[in-house]
Amino acid sequence: MTTADVDRITAATPASRDRAVDGLRVIAMLGVVAGHWLVTGLRIDGSGLHQASPLTNNPALTPLTWALQTLGLFFFVAGFAAGRGLDRQRQRGGTARTWMAARLRRLLPPVAVFLGTWSVILLAIRPATEPWTSHTVGKIAVSPLWFVLVLVLLLPCTPLVLSAVNRIGAAAALPPLGALIAMDAARYLLWPELPSWPAYLNCVTAWLVPYTLGVAAAQGRLTGPRRGAGLLLAGVLGGAALIAVGYPASLVGVPGDGRSNLDPPSLLTAALSAAQIGVALLVWTRLDRVLRRPRWWSAVVGLNLTLLTIFLWHQSALLAVAGSGLALGRTPAGLIGPPDSAGWINHRLLWIPVVGATLGLLCLLFRRAELLNQPAGSPPRMPNRLP
Repeated sequence: MTTADVDRITAATPASRDRAVDGLRVIAMLGVVAGHWLVTGLRIDGSGLHQASPLTNNPALTPLTWALQTLGLFFFVAGFAAGRGLDRQRQRGGTARTWMAARLRRLLPPVAVFLGTWSVILLAIRPATEPWTSHTVGKIAVSPLWFVLVLVLLLPCTPLVLSAVNRIGAAAALPPLGALIAMDAARYLLWPELPSWPAYLNCVTAWLVPYTLGVAAAQGRLTGPRRGAGLLLAGVLGGAALIAVGYPASLVGVPGDGRSNLDPPSLLTAALSAAQIGVALLVWTRLDRVLRRPRWWSAVVGLNLTLLTIFLWHQSALLAVAGSGLALGRTPAGLIGPPDSAGWINHRLLWIPVVGATLGLLCLLFRRAELLNQPAGSPPRMPNRLP
């Protein structure tokens, strides 16, 4: 980015803009991407390519999932942007329907391009690969779409959430939290034989908790270090208690564990969300101050401009690098092979810059779809949309 670009972005940014939100969105996105790249192992056997996890044989890596599973922070920022956006739309005389239609118009083009591209790829590789390889590649590639689906389900809830926040503040997060507690109690304590499918309601209620807290923050009903310290303490103590009573310690699924905190989300996921949001509130003012520096702010704006593209294609970058290795007849350590050695994570870290560069190329190819419905000439306004 040139000095002229930095100056243009700085000059076009309103002094009243809350830059910390944009910074938190980037932090959350980088956490998710880094987490996926570090725990998505690939191994080959006689039936084809399979997904594996280094967490299966290296439980010492579990604390990494507490730091890099930042989806709660992601949905908090999504709620903040949605609450503020809907409020401003209404102030201009618009309706919730027009606001939601505008949000969907921004989401759908990059998703459509992503799905169309991968449909062609999977059709092309199917005749030349084992069925399990096609299955694994497709599953890993399209896995980011579940986030978009949950976001689309949460958007229609925004008017109700905003109304509840205006009445009772951050306490509006208690009903979805109560539903999450009730479901976990039912499937783990009261009704162990409960079919698995009702638990997937947690995919809405678990993420509605941080989403609602984000709306509350946008309305000024959840601010300040005192609230942040309270959420952090509640999240840490609650999470420790849940692990003590038998919840898996990993915040992502581990093959062979039998229980997952993410598929579907559990109460421990909400505890982590609370802790991360607490930290965000504690550093909010300091982060905003750092992002007043033109270079830092320009970098955040640039990343926000292609945020959805980065999110959709980050696993594709990993697959592209791994596929190149296979095409050359090699299985490089840390890229392909059982992630069961103590040095696997070190080898994977060496591949991260290569995967990152590949993702950069994919963003250059596909970011145009994300910019189709953005207002021209005003980059700092664009990060208000989500992901």
